[in-house]
Amino acid sequence: MKLSQTRIATVLAILVVMTSGCGLINRVRAKNQLNEAARAYHDGHFEEAEQYSRRALEMDPDSKTAPLFIARSIHAQYRPGVQSPENLAKANDAIKAYQLILEKNPKSEEAYKAIAYLYGALKEDDKLRTWISSRATDGSVPPEKRSEAYVVLASKDWDCSFKITELPSNHTTTMSAGNRATINYKKPAQQKDFDTAQACVKRGLEEVENAIKLDPNSESAWSYKTNLLIEASRLAEMDGKMDQKAQLDKQREEAQKRTTELSQINQKKKEEEEAKKAASPAKT
Repeated sequence: MKLSQTRIATVLAILVVMTSGCGLINRVRAKNQLNEAARAYHDGHFEEAEQYSRRALEMDPDSKTAPLFIARSIHAQYRPGVQSPENLAKANDAIKAYQLILEKNPKSEEAYKAIAYLYGALKEDDKLRTWISSRATDGSVPPEKRSEAYVVLASKDWDCSFKITELPSNHTTTMSAGNRATINYKKPAQQKDFDTAQACVKRGLEEVENAIKLDPNSESAWSYKTNLLIEASRLAEMDGKMDQKAQLDKQREEAQKRTTELSQINQKKKEEEEAKKAASPAKT
């Protein structure tokens, strides 16, 4: 027996209503699971929070909140500094969970920063550099964010050189008239250490210049340019290239001047914002 077109349309309409009704019920149930997850997380029961969050995602696969709750709950179970296989696996599970978030929402700052933190905590330096570099070179990322990534890379290269030039064996301190200390830098006993510092400074200066091109008013970028030029000057002195050192010192002075200007501008902005906030009537 053939159904009339009217009856077919009616049946389809009922099915649509039933399906949408089930979807609504599942979303409500998922929300309840997330509420339980939040409660468990707040109480420090992170494994329980993860289970609630996963159930919420099963009930509502389109939920944007559940994947974030899952990642946070796994992340909270990781204990920095503990080298047990189970703990290291937990950190990697958290990284994977955050990566799933970025697949659907590439602009998630929380997921990006959490992965960077976890790579750092795991001392996965190569993966961390690759991760930050991928943001620095990503044209779809806002210039300010790319600049920040370049600054982070530059800071690591500055640290690489600083740890070498600051070794007691690589400099001497003499007291001159007026009880004034003068520091003189000398080449490390191992040439490879000097070469490492030079390579780090060269790369760091390239990174910080990229940061400034993307955000010319970045105080942190100019600050690290200043610090890297100090390292370059030290290395030139170690290598006996005093003319080059003089040029680098001049560049450092210019970078320091710009850093100070930006610091004063930012401080003034901060004070104006605080004054404006204090002058605005309190909300009741």
